[in-house]
Parts: sequence; C-alpha cells; structure tokens
Amino acid sequence: MPKTIAICNQKGGVGKTTTAVNLAACFAIFEKKTLLIDIDPQANASQGFGINEVQEEDIYEALISTEVPEEATFERMSKIIQPINPQYNLKHLNIIPSSPGLAKFEMELVNASNRERRLQRLIQILEPNYEYIVIDAPPSLNLLTINTLTAADSVVIPVQCQYFALRGVAELLKTIATVQSNLNQKLKIEGALLTIYDVRTSLSKQVVEEVRSKFPGKVFDTMIPSNTKVAESPSHGKPVLLYDIQGPGSQAYMKLTKEILES
Repeated sequence: MPKTIAICNQKGGVGKTTTAVNLAACFAIFEKKTLLIDIDPQANASQGFGINEVQEEDIYEALISTEVPEEATFERMSKIIQPINPQYNLKHLNIIPSSPGLAKFEMELVNASNRERRLQRLIQILEPNYEYIVIDAPPSLNLLTINTLTAADSVVIPVQCQYFALRGVAELLKTIATVQSNLNQKLKIEGALLTIYDVRTSLSKQVVEEVRSKFPGKVFDTMIPSNTKVAESPSHGKPVLLYDIQGPGSQAYMKLTKEILES
C-alpha cells in the first residue's frame, strides 16, 4: 500500500524541510520507491537537492492541470517529475520541485471548485507508482497546507526543542482536526518529531518532557540533535545523509525512518 506523509508545522525554523528532504532520502536508501513533493513556495526542499534554478514546469503546473481531471494523467506528470542528480546515487527517489511562482496559486484557489482537493487529485494519479510520497508543506496554515493534509495519509510534526515550541503546534492540531472532520477522515498523526535537541541544555530536556506529556504515545523515540552538519547540508544542496553520512544527524534520520517503516 502506498503511503503519503506530510511534514507540517506553520512555525519556521523547526526542521520541517530538513526532515522532508532527509526522510525522503532515507526511504530511497532503504530502496523504497519515493517521491518528494515540494509544495512550499520558498522551494527549500528543491534547493536541498541542488535544484536552484526555476524549472520550466514544477508543482504549480502539476496542480493547475488537476483542474481538468482528464488532462491530469501520469504521462503528463512524468514531464514534471524529476530524478535526483545521479551523483547522489538515489535512484529510488524522484522530486516534483517548487518555485516562488507557486505563491500565486493560493490566490487562484480562493474561488476555485474543489480547492482543497487539488493535491489529493495529483496524489491519486501518482501513488500507484511509488511506495512513499513525502510532502514538504508551507510554514503557514493556508490553502496549500490544507491541500497537503487533505491528500496525506499521515502527518509528521517537527517540534523544535525551544521555548514556545508547543504554541504553534496547538494551532496545527486544530487544523488537523478540522481536516479530519471535513476533508480527510483517514488522516492520522504519524508522530511529533523533536528537533534541534541539545542534550547539554535543561531547556531541551524540559521541552521533551512537555511534548511527551501533551502527546502520549505520539512522539517518536528518535530525536534530531542540534548539529552543525545538519544545518550546513542545505547550503551544499545535499541531504545530511550525503553530506555527513556517519554524523549524528544522519544516523538520527536513519533511525527515524526505521521507526516509520516498522510502525
């Protein structure tokens, strides 16, 4: 059964895109046929794989094509789906990149029919060809995020181990509950992922305890450490898995992926 996982948190700087990029890369390393969809107009997940130029077609064109279901075929989408640079040796991973042009799509959606289900239509076309689809959602609770949650089977919520960490999560949980009630009853919370964890600080430990008390049974055992290599890898256009394979950040994302695969 194909599985679509959304990586969501409307608060920036929590490791959302880093998690999307590295989770997709890990699935590919485990030889799972994987698609990464970048639906964030900032296109940081695309840049995380070295896609820095605006493409002729990207997620914007893919979503536009879903307005007429007959035109949204896999053959049409295969012209937008891109392989990862061969030098990365991630042959099981593809990507639908984003670009700043996606920002206008939300305005176009306001008065559109089935505006919450455009990405869902796209996923239905693509999922027979993949085992895992990972979606990097925008860092805001907008129509693109609603589309993401409507299309997903589950959601991973990165939570930074810092003060005010849970404030944004409360709003996201309300949005998830609304989507579950009205648009996607099958949506479940895959887990809260504690990120930027610094074992040396009491604050990190306090946040861990608080998150686990708020989400009993819904917090991954794996925590992503505060790590320079994890922070540096996007500037090199690589997942940390390829930038520092033996480092603690890479090993943490491998452990996280095993948790999801075994769940």
